[in-house]
Amino acid sequence: MRLPYYHVDAFTDHLFRGNPAGVCLLPSGWLPEQVMQRIAFENNLSETAFITSRETSYGLRWFTPSVEVDLCGHATLAAAHVLLTEEGPGSGIISFETRSGTVTVEQLDRTLILDFPSRPAVKCSAPLGAARTFGRKASEILKSRDYLFVFNSENEIRNMTPDFANMMNWDSLGVIVTSPGESVDFVSRFFAPRAGVNEDPVTGSAHSTLIPYWAERLRKTSLKAFQLSRRGGEIFCQDAGARVKIGGRAVTYLRGEIEIQV
Repeated sequence: MRLPYYHVDAFTDHLFRGNPAGVCLLPSGWLPEQVMQRIAFENNLSETAFITSRETSYGLRWFTPSVEVDLCGHATLAAAHVLLTEEGPGSGIISFETRSGTVTVEQLDRTLILDFPSRPAVKCSAPLGAARTFGRKASEILKSRDYLFVFNSENEIRNMTPDFANMMNWDSLGVIVTSPGESVDFVSRFFAPRAGVNEDPVTGSAHSTLIPYWAERLRKTSLKAFQLSRRGGEIFCQDAGARVKIGGRAVTYLRGEIEIQV
């Protein structure tokens, strides 16, 4: 069996930046879960998106090298980019059915706009060894799907060298650290060692939590963000109540086929 496969850099318009994602098209429906997991492990990217075609929408699932996740922004952006620019008409709205409900992606000029559920965080107590993990205390600690640690300066986020081994004991998929930005509204980084990804370059799903936090704190609904990973990524954000809009661009790095036996 040969499957169309793409490697896309998301949340950037330059190759070798943003967050790379694999996109695998499944013309005959879902593969066995263990096969999709093995493909994601073989790709060794933070996420591989698998797409099936339906009558009026697409099915979409996301796998890290070690687990399936319930929501992923950059791989959704990459999937929509492939369908719109590599496989489809080049404009319009793509609708995906996912484990987190219906997710749409709209193309506006060169920017793709994700419509995601909002996941506001609530204040919580610090997980074990939090200050030691980051080498400093956070000014606020909150949690939704992921822990959200708020710090005071961009420099703290940029120069942070966290203890990933300690994060393995925390009860969350991932860990977000954030602060006000110097040239944007806010900056962040995202760590997910329990999902097999110590640091994710640009994390759309984390902004389902970041956007409502910063929208309330800054008293504005449209924001500009930057994820301070080594590759870096620019994110355009809008708070829309129960939903958030996450905007970014994408560029194709590789087109090919995966050959497997099922």
